[in-house]
Amino acid sequence: MQQSKRLQSYGTVEQEEPLIQGDHSYGTLTTKINSIPFVPLRRTPIGWLLLFSLSFLLLMVFFAAVTYLLIQGVGIWGINIPVGWGLDIVNFVWWIGIGHAGTLISAVLLLLRQPWRNSINRLSEAMTIFAVACAGLFPILHLGRIWLFYWLLPYPNNLGMWPMFRSPLTWDVFAVSTYGTVSLLFWLVGLIPDFASLRDQAPNRARRLIYGALALGWRGAGKHWQRYEMAYLLLAGLATPLVVSVHSIVALDFSVSQVPGWHTTFFPPYFVAGAIFSGFAMVLTLIIPIRKYYGLKDFVTDRHLDFMAKVMLTTGLIVFYGYMAEIFYAWYSGNEYERFMVWNRMTGPYAPAYWALIACNGIIPQLLWFRRFRSNVPLLFVVSLIINIGMWLERFVIIVISLHRDYLPSAWHMYTPTIWDWATYIGTIGLFFTLLFLFLRFLPIINVFEMRHLLHEEHEAAHRHGKGGQHGEAYTPTPGAGD
Repeated sequence: MQQSKRLQSYGTVEQEEPLIQGDHSYGTLTTKINSIPFVPLRRTPIGWLLLFSLSFLLLMVFFAAVTYLLIQGVGIWGINIPVGWGLDIVNFVWWIGIGHAGTLISAVLLLLRQPWRNSINRLSEAMTIFAVACAGLFPILHLGRIWLFYWLLPYPNNLGMWPMFRSPLTWDVFAVSTYGTVSLLFWLVGLIPDFASLRDQAPNRARRLIYGALALGWRGAGKHWQRYEMAYLLLAGLATPLVVSVHSIVALDFSVSQVPGWHTTFFPPYFVAGAIFSGFAMVLTLIIPIRKYYGLKDFVTDRHLDFMAKVMLTTGLIVFYGYMAEIFYAWYSGNEYERFMVWNRMTGPYAPAYWALIACNGIIPQLLWFRRFRSNVPLLFVVSLIINIGMWLERFVIIVISLHRDYLPSAWHMYTPTIWDWATYIGTIGLFFTLLFLFLRFLPIINVFEMRHLLHEEHEAAHRHGKGGQHGEAYTPTPGAGD
């Protein structure tokens, strides 16, 4: 009896409590979510203005760092021989990893018919696009002569030269550009019904024109929904392989080399798990304060946070297994260079970074085994921040520590990031949050029409189980573009 009560099924999903809480109707749900972008500009919340100003200031730091880079060259960074890859590639891999959760939540969970994605997919998709934009800057800046970046593309030219398709740099161009393009299309297609809803409810003519143009003539007709669902599923099918392929290609950048610590076959799955791990950590880092500030706890419930914490725990175990396997393979191989690489990580000059990595990604996430820790929202926020730090340290350990002590002791060299390394990195954080705050201000944070559909399903499921209305009395859909 207790088990059947605990595993009440709404639709096809077993759950303990509804994914939408509170006594909401279709109208109140739509009004609550759409009221955020409809706030007049003159009444923009002071908190948003302060945080946006700080983000924009950091973005100006990025522009200053890039300007000086163009004048002086990459010598302003701390890279040297043998550490030819420094914070620029560390940050590239870190940002690409953060963007992974968006594709997983949007595409994979959609194909698996997981309704808990509905409250967080819009934010995670936006996060993916902004993170990929930040990631794509670093390989271009690393070129030095960034105005010649188009040489990496296969186009007919008077030099009679084509890109070297065996070069990992070319692989990255195709992987990141494809990932960014599909993610952007997926995000924009999902916004079309909500643009129409915003158009119909816009408080002034200017917004009606803007949202109307973005809605692409959407009227909510049956043919529109049919074509929309077909396009959305096709894009989900296209995006799903990218979850595996994009970070696998980034991992192959390392695996195809002969550097100890890189030349290993388990990097692709290990990198993919790490990317999902860091991506969900960033989603939690963002969604927890956002739902608090905008009062969205009815739509982004503690149960959503619990689901994301479980995904982080699962992928974190895979990542920690990778750390242990790396140590075992180095010992079992009998290769003195591989063994020295592991020993250097544990006891060398960068040992504090390695042990901090183990603590952040291996030990602290074990708290998520316990429900009382997963249900503690402030603690969950702190754990997600720690994981983000740990995943950045992982990239630093893999890249810098593997390079700074080469095969010959005469080639050893310490790597110390300069102020321009840090300025470029902090500047991309400013770019990310500038785009994020603009998104929060002018677009609906949560997918309105999917939430209305979920509300209908939960209400119908509650009636099928003889409970009456889960969210109050039966509701009649509000006429409009989203019906």
